[in-house]
Amino acid sequence: MNSRRNALKVLGAAALTGGLNYRLDAAEKSLEKNIKGKINHSVCKWCYPDTSLEDLCKAASDIGLSSIELLGVKDFEVVLKHGLKVAMVSASAPGFGITNGWNKKEHHEKLIQYYKEAIDNTAKAGFENVIVFSGNREVNLVDEQGMEVCAEGLKKIMNYAEQKRINLVMELLNSKVNHPDYMCDHTNWGVALCDKIGSDRFKLLYDIYHMQIMEGDVIATINKNHKYFAHYHTGGVPGRHEIDNTQELNYPAIMEAIVKTGFKGFVAQEFIPERADKLASLKQGVQICDI
Repeated sequence: MNSRRNALKVLGAAALTGGLNYRLDAAEKSLEKNIKGKINHSVCKWCYPDTSLEDLCKAASDIGLSSIELLGVKDFEVVLKHGLKVAMVSASAPGFGITNGWNKKEHHEKLIQYYKEAIDNTAKAGFENVIVFSGNREVNLVDEQGMEVCAEGLKKIMNYAEQKRINLVMELLNSKVNHPDYMCDHTNWGVALCDKIGSDRFKLLYDIYHMQIMEGDVIATINKNHKYFAHYHTGGVPGRHEIDNTQELNYPAIMEAIVKTGFKGFVAQEFIPERADKLASLKQGVQICDI
């Protein structure tokens, strides 16, 4: 009981000194969760379009998650109010995103301007990761050329990210089912880009669902390349639904592999629930991954 009271005093002091302004009742509840602590759990808001951010924050806190992600600055206040983080900040500049990214020189000027603002907002909120995308190949753009252009543009902003202690994280997506023609669709390409940029603040988002579709061999890939991975996403294959025994991936084994690498970042649930009780599916997903 004394240790519990001491923990609450520490959290209360952090709130009073201008930290993340955690509410004491939320902090007390977090101490009662059955989360084992090996995995930092997050969830992608876009998978729950019919649930308000306020309600998802409440559910996330009850389940034991510590982040809701792929949100922009307009949503930071709500998330912080519930004592949560945004483990991966969404930074899609108007007209840019998955299909129109860093692999086109004509995009760089506007992207650099936009991402500096996103980096500032992320640092101010106390978060660490901002998502970036390669863009599509389109006609006449080969992978080697696209990599060079991505590196050229991103290098122009990496010093700024480093100064602000922000990670720019490029997501690996499949081009077979969901994102036709997306360039950063294999781990080897993403790893080569990381090496070319040469900054500890540029990493990859290893999306397990996407990479199972593109290349498989998930655990071996994690073991080999984990130093390049700042973040992980889940999803059932096939279909991107619940990550239970209705699909082909062994998520407890994958989580064990991630933990063994010494990973201290976040694993985010990014599956689209099929069941009527979508938040029950989210809770199940967290329990499956909470090894």
